[in-house]
Amino acid sequence: NLFNSKRLYHLCAAASEERVVVTNKDGERLVGLLHHTGSNKIVVLCHGFIASKNDTLILDLAAALTKKGISVFRFDFSGNGESEGEFEYGNYRKEADDLHSVVLYLYEKGYDITAVVGHSKGGDVVILYASVYDDVRTIVNLSGRFDLTKGIEERIGEGSINRINKEGYLDVKDKSEHVNYRVTKESLMERLNTDMRAASVSISEECRFLTVHGSADKTIPVEDAYEFAKLIPNHKLHVIEGANHNYTAHRKEVADAVVDFIMVNGV
Repeated sequence: NLFNSKRLYHLCAAASEERVVVTNKDGERLVGLLHHTGSNKIVVLCHGFIASKNDTLILDLAAALTKKGISVFRFDFSGNGESEGEFEYGNYRKEADDLHSVVLYLYEKGYDITAVVGHSKGGDVVILYASVYDDVRTIVNLSGRFDLTKGIEERIGEGSINRINKEGYLDVKDKSEHVNYRVTKESLMERLNTDMRAASVSISEECRFLTVHGSADKTIPVEDAYEFAKLIPNHKLHVIEGANHNYTAHRKEVADAVVDFIMVNGV
């Protein structure tokens, strides 16, 4: 639409844009866009569940960062957007590995990775990333979920967990009965067994960590942000009053919070 076109135009005006393909450890091609400002300081942006590198929040963050002269890389996780691979409901650890493939690629190309930023499911991915890999020292979690056993039936339907356990899978459909995605028992179990508490406490004290969350988030409650704040060692919490899960009416506030934290801690 015109609104997105204008947004993309402003992005392109601030930085040259290059389509980049990174191969993950499973041999799948991950498609990304590199916004090069002339600086080797770069921030990697990670999208959320059933989203992509073209999510409007990701585009707004990219625009805010490139405006400050920081290069940006935004990409599609495997099975999402333009990237190869099967879409999976869980896949948190695999997405953390996808992110590692991207980070290694950018380091090989001579970039200094200033920060990784993830929204929603991407927030959980960057937390898992920081708990496993110690190669990026500034991490930003936007609206990540603390307890991954919660919020499942709200999204895929009441009684869905029992149906998946009984039948082995569940097809999640839209109003016109078109299948949006399939939840397999294996991917459900992967989500249920992903322990964000264990991940949070194993993040290095050297890692500078920001969590941003909206006080009016109906998808993932703001209480989850306070749980991360209790457990992650070197942590700053920024709650945006009145903001929903996608910061629809609070894009400037979320972008300012992210950019300010990165400018102080990463650049």
